[in-house]
Amino acid sequence: MAAPAERMRAMRERRRSRGMREVRLVVPDAHSRSVRRRIASQVAQLSHAGEHDAMNWIEFVSEFDTRDARRKR
Repeated sequence: MAAPAERMRAMRERRRSRGMREVRLVVPDAHSRSVRRRIASQVAQLSHAGEHDAMNWIEFVSEFDTRDARRKR
């Protein structure tokens, strides 16, 4: 059996031959206490009015997209 590094290389080559490319994401660790504290602090600072405006905009845009999709059918 091939070494793990060789298997990964072969897998990447197969994916590339199919037009795919590997993407790696680094995200905050939700299990970390410091990250949870930082998120809680940021959430506490959110403006209710600003959030309400954002939700209204999202709803408006989603309805617009739905109407537009129906017209294209």
